[in-house]
Amino acid sequence: MSLDISLNKVMETEIFSANITHRLNRMAEEAGFYEAVWRPEENGIENAEQLIPILEAGIDRMLADPERYKKHDAPNGWGTYEQFIPWLRKLLSACKENPDATVRASR
Repeated sequence: MSLDISLNKVMETEIFSANITHRLNRMAEEAGFYEAVWRPEENGIENAEQLIPILEAGIDRMLADPERYKKHDAPNGWGTYEQFIPWLRKLLSACKENPDATVRASR
C-alpha cells in the first residue's frame, strides 16, 4: 500500500497578445467595439467567446464603409484604418481559436 499526494494548480498562460495605438479609439467607438475591446472588464466581457460577435459586426461595418472610418486616421500615420483591420482580424482569429480564454486589456 502507498499514499500518493499532490498539489496542483492551473497556471495562467498568455496565448495571444497584441498592441495597438490608443489613437484608434474613435474609429473603434464608431465601429461599435471600443467598450468591449478597450474596457472589457467594465462591460461584462470575461472570455474571448464574448468578443467574437462584437468584433465580427464591427469589422463588417468597417469593411462596408472604409471612408467613414478612414476619417479617423492619425495624420502622422500612427493609427490608421489600414493598420487596424489586420490587427482586428488577428484578434478575432485568436478569439475563435481560444473561445474560453480570459480577456484582459491594459490601457
